[in-house]
Amino acid sequence: MMCLKIFFARLIDVSLGTFRTINTVKGKDLIAALIGIVEITVWFLVVKEALNTDNNSLWIVFSYAMGFSVGTYIGGKVSKIFIKSNLEVQVILSNKDDSIVNKIREKGYGVTAIEVKGSKDTKYMLYIQIRDNTLENLKKIVRELDNKAFIVVNETKYVENGYFALGK
Repeated sequence: MMCLKIFFARLIDVSLGTFRTINTVKGKDLIAALIGIVEITVWFLVVKEALNTDNNSLWIVFSYAMGFSVGTYIGGKVSKIFIKSNLEVQVILSNKDDSIVNKIREKGYGVTAIEVKGSKDTKYMLYIQIRDNTLENLKKIVRELDNKAFIVVNETKYVENGYFALGK
């Protein structure tokens, strides 16, 4: 029974810790601080109980470690659901093709196209700002239009003005 208690307590506190860390990185410090209070309270209680037992079984250690592992996984999944990100997608087309740019725009994405010099010819580099939940759709569109396109995705902390893509 103690092993299950330790496992689930660690699952909760590590999930909260993962969620807190991501909120901190996103600049949501107050939310992160409030989550931290609950996280550390649960952590303290489980550590206190685990260390004060007379039971020397390795199952307690294993339960503690598994709770940490599963909590990390669940915390990451929960964070993706509740914390949305802005992404900057850079697409370097295999050639300079206005029709590809226009087709991506027709799908609801704001595109800034810049001419860039490749090793052999001039191409377009596209800058597109999106929400993280539209990334897979955008990548699919780009691959259908130019399967040799080079795609780079970066998380953007702050976006102001311009056209923010919702995608269709």
